[in-house]
Parts: sequence; structure tokens; C-alpha cells
Amino acid sequence: MALLYKADPVRGEHWRRLFAEQAPDIEWRAWPDIGDPRDIQYLAAWQAPDDIETVLPNLQVLFALSAGVDQLDLNRLPTTLPVVRLLDPGISQGMCEYASFAVLSVHRDMLRYRRQQAGHCWQAHRLVPAAQRRVGVMGLGLQAQKILASLKPFGFALSGWARSAHHIAGVNCFAGTEQLPAFLGGCDILLCVLPLTEQTRGILNRQLFEHLPKGAALVNMGRGGHLVEADLLEALAQGQLSAAVLDVLEQEPAPADHPFWDHPQILLTPHIAAMTQPESAFAGLLENIRRHQRGESMLGLVDRERSY
Repeated sequence: MALLYKADPVRGEHWRRLFAEQAPDIEWRAWPDIGDPRDIQYLAAWQAPDDIETVLPNLQVLFALSAGVDQLDLNRLPTTLPVVRLLDPGISQGMCEYASFAVLSVHRDMLRYRRQQAGHCWQAHRLVPAAQRRVGVMGLGLQAQKILASLKPFGFALSGWARSAHHIAGVNCFAGTEQLPAFLGGCDILLCVLPLTEQTRGILNRQLFEHLPKGAALVNMGRGGHLVEADLLEALAQGQLSAAVLDVLEQEPAPADHPFWDHPQILLTPHIAAMTQPESAFAGLLENIRRHQRGESMLGLVDRERSY
């Protein structure tokens, strides 16, 4: 029995040592040195190889080395192949840290103070109390709920929106397309942590921005595909939005001539909100392998219909 790793080789060395120390019965192989492909039952990968059925004829489970699976073309994978998301507590902690940083950055007007510093301008601006700042989160999965919990101690008025109904203590919850405008109308700061699906692609667009209060701010921690970049530039230019914190783009890395690089109202980070750490993710991956060996249900199994 072997596991094939297909992702960053530097972190792969950490994974290899962990398997050698704690699961020596599972043979570790790293792409492209796969050896006899018939031995490989498990694939841990960021992206799957082309023609996976031919390349890995005895593959039983694909473990995506990420919290989401939108980088995988699920339609090209065998329908009988289980795809499992990575459940890494380190990712969750990183996402909460980044959300707090991003929300506080726009709440405390740090983009404006950054511009003032560059211009050697010492000028204070009125501070809006957190209790008067409305923060809304799009997507109410487990990660979004942890983000909301991490924001609660600051005293923000919190709301959330998802496709289906949720009930979260201390959070004003909205559901479905019909309630989306009402949710947006109460968001001074909007965070997107939605999964990327055909239904959510391009959801951060001109029409959505128009429902936000004038001068609202956007934080995108989901995927670059959620955002219509031209519509964001237009909303910033017209004053409909005042600022944006973006950790993801449609094309990564951003090309040198991308307009976001030098935009004074955009804080751009290179997809660093959370990073998979082998040390914190290993236990969950190994537990799922053992579950599969025992014939038990695996945690994080992807629903092909919902793409997450």
C-alpha cells in the first residue's frame, strides 16, 4: 500500500518524515517518481494528474491538500473516486487571524493612514466605535462560523448570509437569494468566505456592490473567481466602495501590470490567509486513511453535487 504526494516538494519533505515516523506501514512516494502505479491506493495532491484512471489504476481515495477543492476539475475525476478535503486546524486558525487583521485594517482606516504616511501627513480621523460598525460574512460553513466567533469580542454588529438557513448565537443570519439584498444593506464591511462553485463564481460584482451602503469595504478571502475585478475598480472609483482587502485573485500570481498592485484603496496579499502546515494537518489525514482502511466514513468527504 502506497500514498503518492503531488504538491510542493519542500512541504512534501515534512510530510514524508511524519509518515516515516508515525505511519511506517504506508509507503510514501512523491510525484513524478511513482514507482509501480498499481501499488498506489491514496493520492494526496493540490491538483490531480491528467487521465488519473490510467495513471493510477488502483487509486481508492484522492485527498485534496486544501480546505477547498475548486482547484480540482471534479468532472474529470471518476465518479466513484472519493475526494476528501483537508481538515487542518492550522488553516482555521490562520483564516481567523487574517479575517481579524483585514476587518480591523478597514475598520481603523489603515489604508488611509498608509497613504498619509507615504505623503508625510500627520492627521487623525474620527474613530467609529466597533459597536457602530456592521460586519457581514458571506458563507456560513464551519470556517465562517469560527471567523464570526473570532470577531465577536471586538463588539462589531455581526451578520451572515448563506444559501441555506443557519442559526448562530449573536449573528443576524440571512438565507437565499431573496434575503441577499437585505443582508448586504447592513454590511459596512463585507467578508467573502464562500466556496467557489458555478453558483458563486462572479458573485462579487457591480450588482452586489450596489446593494452595500455607500463607502462600504470588501474583504475577499474566498477565491479570486468570486470577484469581478473590473466591477471592483469601478465601485472604488465611484465611491460606492471605500477599500478592499484581497488575498486571492483570478490569476495568481498577479501579473506585473495588474491594476491592483498600485491601487491606493486596495490592500493585496499573495494568498496567505492560511497555509497548510503538515505538522497540524497530518493527524487528520492519517485518521482519514485509517478510517478508510476500517471501512468507516471519512471526514471532509466532498459532495460532488455541491462541489464542497
